[in-house]
Amino acid sequence: MNLYLLRHGIAVVGNEPGIESDNERALTSKGGKRMRKAAKGLQRLGIAFDGILTSPLVRARQTAEIVADVLGLKSQLQEISGLAPESSVENLLFGLTRFQNREHLLLVGHQPLLGETAAFLLHGKNRPSLDIALKKGGMCCIEIDSMPPDKIGTLHWLLAPKQLRLLGDRAEKS
Repeated sequence: MNLYLLRHGIAVVGNEPGIESDNERALTSKGGKRMRKAAKGLQRLGIAFDGILTSPLVRARQTAEIVADVLGLKSQLQEISGLAPESSVENLLFGLTRFQNREHLLLVGHQPLLGETAAFLLHGKNRPSLDIALKKGGMCCIEIDSMPPDKIGTLHWLLAPKQLRLLGDRAEKS
């Protein structure tokens, strides 16, 4: 199984007028445009996602919806609480067990949970100093043997948001 971890796009700041909680923070106009371009980059990679899972928070949900729209996978989009910022790696992995028959599963969420999950999958429970930070709109692909994983995974790639957008630019020019 390949897990693709995608951090949500650029969102409004928490002290923006009208924002009463972190859960309400939406993507900025710039964040939405950049995610659409990044999604076109994903399209160019030709990954056959058989599921898109998102955090219930607005900014992650919007990011996942943009990707699902560009890739024509709206029916594959599901919200799971295990991707919420207050969740834990253990809770997330437990929630993913019902998706163990998938080959290419996209997870849209938040830091530090996504980075901690990547570190766990790549180094195991006793990870002394492995720190993986995904920028907003950044993504990585980790192959694991099963869900939950029996052994450490393999990092196939880690893309900065700009790299995904550049792939999207090339898709538009082709």
